[in-house]
Amino acid sequence: MVTFEEYVAARLAGLLRFAVVLTGDRDLAQDVVQEVLARAQARWRLIVRLDLPDRYVRRMIVNEFISWRRRWGRVVPVGWVVDGHPVGATGQPDTAAAHAERDALLAELARLPRRQQAVLVLRYYEGLSDVEIAEVLGCRPGTVRGYASRALAMLRIELTGVDQSVAAGTR
Repeated sequence: MVTFEEYVAARLAGLLRFAVVLTGDRDLAQDVVQEVLARAQARWRLIVRLDLPDRYVRRMIVNEFISWRRRWGRVVPVGWVVDGHPVGATGQPDTAAAHAERDALLAELARLPRRQQAVLVLRYYEGLSDVEIAEVLGCRPGTVRGYASRALAMLRIELTGVDQSVAAGTR
């Protein structure tokens, strides 16, 4: 039986990557994972007995993200900007600003409803099947396909609209 400390040592980096993709924000991802791991430690003896404790912890992360967004949905984080360029907490230029296309996609993902975001991350980042995603979200596979379809349609509309505005010179 793996101890909680061994599990965290082996899986923390992967859980944080998953949470960053899910939340679109490294700091929020760290907060979500920290909250989940604190609760998981208290129930570790039950969790470790499950066939797939990693899947259970990931489901906890998804659920925490969804409820976190409900609680903190009205808070709008403000980044630091110096001379028109975003900077990190250290005052150094933020290298992520160079990845504008990635940031634009993450911004569009953030506009989707939380369950649709979770479905896309679980499908395309984690590589889970519809059945596995349904288990994580506690719904039916048909519901997962519906969420994915609506999310992808919304992203197509939004990204197509961006492309047209750029081509027209309105942006």
